[in-house]
Amino acid sequence: MRTDIFARLDREPEPPKIEIPRMSRTRLALFGGTAVFYAAIVAAVLASTWLVLVDWKVMLFRPYQQWPELHAPLDYFVVLGQRGPTSLMVAGWLGWRSYRQHTLRPLLVLAIALLLLNVTVGSVKLGLGRLGPHYATQIGSAEMFAGGDIFPSGHTANAVVTWGILSYLATTPVARRWLSALSAVVALGVGLTTVYLGTHWLSDVLLGWAAGLLVLLALPWCEPLLARAEAKLLSARDRIRARRRARVLAPLPATPVLARDCRAVPVGPLPAVQRQQQPAAPTSPAPAAPATAPAAASIRTTLSQPRTHAALRSERAPVSPGGSRRPPRSRPITSG
Repeated sequence: MRTDIFARLDREPEPPKIEIPRMSRTRLALFGGTAVFYAAIVAAVLASTWLVLVDWKVMLFRPYQQWPELHAPLDYFVVLGQRGPTSLMVAGWLGWRSYRQHTLRPLLVLAIALLLLNVTVGSVKLGLGRLGPHYATQIGSAEMFAGGDIFPSGHTANAVVTWGILSYLATTPVARRWLSALSAVVALGVGLTTVYLGTHWLSDVLLGWAAGLLVLLALPWCEPLLARAEAKLLSARDRIRARRRARVLAPLPATPVLARDCRAVPVGPLPAVQRQQQPAAPTSPAPAAPATAPAAASIRTTLSQPRTHAALRSERAPVSPGGSRRPPRSRPITSG
């Protein structure tokens, strides 16, 4: 039984059936109720009703001055609503899931959700042009059509969609419940943090929650489009792999080998050592030139005689000089 950590990293088999959410009656009712709430918030702000007065009261209360000790940690917490960092984190996790489940659906769902979010929220932001609390010019005014871009809150809507994708793609009811609660807490916290920091009105946050929820509830309508896109991408990948495999397995064209730097090799008798090491190659008998009988006999006699070759230097036995190297002792000269 494998207990090492690498056993857990093995690729899981493809699930027999991935349950894809459909636009049920409950989801359709939630979508309709959220759309009505969305329109009511926009109408209340445009008409400068009591909601705008609540916005001003919260802004003048200045929560960041009432609880300054929370400013530093909430500055980091609000990053969970920024589109860039959260998209990269969630895309990394969904890419790992796509690899292990052998499907592109998680990444495609994230892509279509972010596209819908940018189109819907961005168009309303630019169309209404509301100024933020730090740039407000007249107390009690809705500050609409003044060149701003904060209504609805992009941080809040992005938190709802990005973290809500995890619960939308959950494969078990238990995981779906836990991820839904987690995404709701994060989205609620990010929205209230923007109000605390004074970067958004309270009505901006309410509309951001509604905008993100509308994108999540509308995703089942996009599932057929995502299925067709996945099929096309997988077929394109298979064609590319087949072309690469064909290029690798294709036989190389035969190229003629040209003889280069051909030099004449002198033909002669080989030394005894080289003649023993060289294997005898089978040769076909070549037609001999006509020769006279005495000349042929002399050639056979010469070839049959044994040839003597000088032994190599390494095979020679050391020869010690005979006698003594000392000069002969001379007879002493005596004086007579």
